[in-house]
Formats: sequence, C-alpha cells, structure tokens
Amino acid sequence: MVSFKKIQDSVSSDLERLNRIISDTLKSRSLLMQQVVDNFLASKGKQLRPILVILSGRMFSGDSAISDNVIYAGAAIELLHNASLIHDDVIDESQQRRGRPSINRIWDNHIAVLVGDFFVSGALYCAEKTQCFNIISVMAHLGRELSLGEIEQIDNARNHSIDEETYLGIIKRKTASLFSSCVQVGGYASGVDDNRLANLKRYVEMLGVCFQIKDDIFDYFDNPDVGKPTGNDLREGKMTLPLIYALSRTDLPEHNRMLELSHKTMLETDDIATLINFAKEAGGIDYAYRTMERIRNEAQGLLAEYGNCEAVEQFKSIFDYIIERNK
Repeated sequence: MVSFKKIQDSVSSDLERLNRIISDTLKSRSLLMQQVVDNFLASKGKQLRPILVILSGRMFSGDSAISDNVIYAGAAIELLHNASLIHDDVIDESQQRRGRPSINRIWDNHIAVLVGDFFVSGALYCAEKTQCFNIISVMAHLGRELSLGEIEQIDNARNHSIDEETYLGIIKRKTASLFSSCVQVGGYASGVDDNRLANLKRYVEMLGVCFQIKDDIFDYFDNPDVGKPTGNDLREGKMTLPLIYALSRTDLPEHNRMLELSHKTMLETDDIATLINFAKEAGGIDYAYRTMERIRNEAQGLLAEYGNCEAVEQFKSIFDYIIERNK
C-alpha cells in the first residue's frame, strides 16, 4: 500500500498550481472579503478531492504532466466543496473548521453565507475556464445533489425517521457525489468519455460512502484531532450507521427504551452518552467497519479494466487510507 503522504508528495506540484488558481480566483477589491478568504485558505486540509481529480487526469492522460484543464477542474471542485463547508457551518452552528474558528464564529452568519456564495461563483468561473460542457454539467448536477442531500438529512432528523437504506442514500448525495464528480471532471478534462469513466466513477462513489461512514464513527469517540465534539451528530438530530444498526436489533431488552430516547426532540448530554454507549455495546461500531470492508471488497474489481498503472495503485491505497485514518 502506498501511504497517503507519498500520494500527496507525488502530486504536490499540481496541487501548488491548483492552489494558486484558487487564490487568484478569490482575489477581491473588498478588504473584508479578502480578509475572510485569506483566513479560510490558511488551512487547506488534506485536499483529498482535488487529489482525486489529479489522479483521474493522470490515469487517462498517460502522462505525469497533466493539462491546465485538469487543474482548473480540480480547483472548481475544491471551491464548491469549500463553499458547502462554509454553508454547513452556518446550518450546524459549528464553531470550528479544521481546528480553527469558523467564519460564522469570527464574523457572523451573514458574512459566512455571502463568502460561501463567493466561493460558488469562483467554482463556476474555474469550470467555465475549461471550456468543457461536460465539466460544467457535472458541477451543476453536483450542486443540486449536495443541496438535496443536506435538506433530506435535515428532514429526516426532524422526523426521526431513518433506516440504513435512507442513511446510505443521504451520504451518497452529501458525500459520495462529490467524490465521484472528482474523477468525472478529471477524466473529461483529459478527453475521456463516460464509458471509460463508468467503473472509476462507481469505485470512487463507494470510496466516498466509506469516507462518510468513517467520519460518522468518529462521532462516537472522544478524539480532539477530529475537530468536533463527541456526539455532535446526535446533538444535531442526525442518526448515523452505528446507532441505526443498534436500533434495528429488536432482540435487545433495552431496544424500546433506546428507540424512544432517540426520538426525543431535544437530547440532553446524558441522553447522548446513553445512546453512544448503547450503539457501541450493541455492535454498531463493528457493524460499520464490516460495512466498509464489504464495500471496499466489492469495489476492488471495478479497477481491473484500467490495468496496473501507478494511479490505480494510488486509488486502491486511498481506499485503505479512508478506512484506517484516525482523523
């Protein structure tokens, strides 16, 4: 397995190009806008999504020197992703992003929403620079899926109505759609058609599902590196796979009591701790890991048609990294 750090190093020059484009795209004569943008860009995270764009571009270009269109496509994806994070922080009233105070905490919700919109406009600008209709179409569809996934999650949280199938459908829209869009735009920017992209798109969609499941597992443990408090999802009314599985176990004597507790309109700190312990003791965490392993095993065969090139090995290693990461 190739370490994620080595993968990052292998695309570092392309990421530098991409980050320059993002910085240039977001330049503004507004001093306030520039201040907020600079503050946000000071912490870039792992940039997994633009890395997927670059790897897709490399896989199909057959050359380590990828085109400017791939870089602009990656910048478009990263800008739209960051816009969704900024808006999510407003919706969730989050106080931190990547270990730093969020925009809505430092300034306010009004500024955060406008800055998020500014990032969206930057994403559209970068997509337009590729002059590729397919890339623009992907971005339009992606924006729709991200919005629908978020509102579906809010609706289910309010109605306390969610099962495993619904949960997986939500994270396919909220998270996996972003991942699959990465390899689509990287492929389109390299001149590849939908037939060649189909299996890679499906592979990365499954990777994205596992990414979200692992993110949700973090919510059941106290880990300051993750950057959000334990039980934050439950505090926001969101039920995730470990608890969904635990609540499906009608054979457990405490099932009815836990189901009733999970449907409370406002969960207290003790309620959250009780539900987290229940999910763990009922095997919810183990089930979530088994689910990720099953999905990874199903996904591996999808890459066979692409041979044994370096990018294929890197895609496989990223899947392993997603499941094994600790933050």
